[in-house]
Amino acid sequence: MKKTLLSLCLLMASFAAFAQLPTIGFKGGVNFAKLNVSADGTNVTANSGTLTTFNVGAFVDFKFGNVSLQPALNFTGKGGKFSSEEVDGSAQFKLYYLQVPVNVVYHVPAVVGDFYFGAGPFLSMGVSGKEKANVNGTEESVNVKFGSGEDEVKRTEFGANAIVGFKFKTGFLINANYDLGLSNITNDNTGKLKNRVFGISVGYAF
Repeated sequence: MKKTLLSLCLLMASFAAFAQLPTIGFKGGVNFAKLNVSADGTNVTANSGTLTTFNVGAFVDFKFGNVSLQPALNFTGKGGKFSSEEVDGSAQFKLYYLQVPVNVVYHVPAVVGDFYFGAGPFLSMGVSGKEKANVNGTEESVNVKFGSGEDEVKRTEFGANAIVGFKFKTGFLINANYDLGLSNITNDNTGKLKNRVFGISVGYAF
C-alpha cells in the first residue's frame, strides 16, 4: 500500500511539474479574403480579387512544455471581389462566420518572449453576409442567405488553419494566420467556391 501511495504521489508531482495554468487571450485585426472558384468537370481554378475585412476573437492556450493546445472562438470576415471590364461591372461577397479553430502550437523561447507557430482544423458557421453588385453604374445590395437552397450559401464550413506569431513577456502579441477552406460553400452544382483568408492581428494574453 505504501509503495502504491508513493507511486501515486510521484505521478501527481510529475503532472503538476509538467502542466501549466492555461493562458487566456484576446486578439483582433484585419483580414485579406479571397474566394477560390472552380467549375465542375474541369481542372481550372481561379481566385477572386482581395476583400478587406476584419477578425476578432478569444483563445485559451493549454501549455505542456514547449507545446500547447490552443482552441479559439473567432468572429471573422471572409469573401471576395469580382470585376468584369466587358460588362463594366463588379460584385462583392462579404461573409461573416463564427469560427472555432483548434491548433497545436509549438513555442520557441526568446529573450523578450517567445516565437510560436502551429496548425490545426477549424469549423465555421455563417451568421451574416452581404452581396453587392455594380453593373453599368447601377448598384444593388442584398443580404446573403445561408441554407441548402440553390441561391443560398452553406451555413457550415470546415478547413485547415495555420498561425505564426510572437508573444512578448508583457502579454502583448502579434499574430498572422492563414485559413484554407476545404469545403464548398455554394449549393450551385455547376462549380465550387472555397474561402481563402490571410489575417494579421494583435492581442493580449493573460
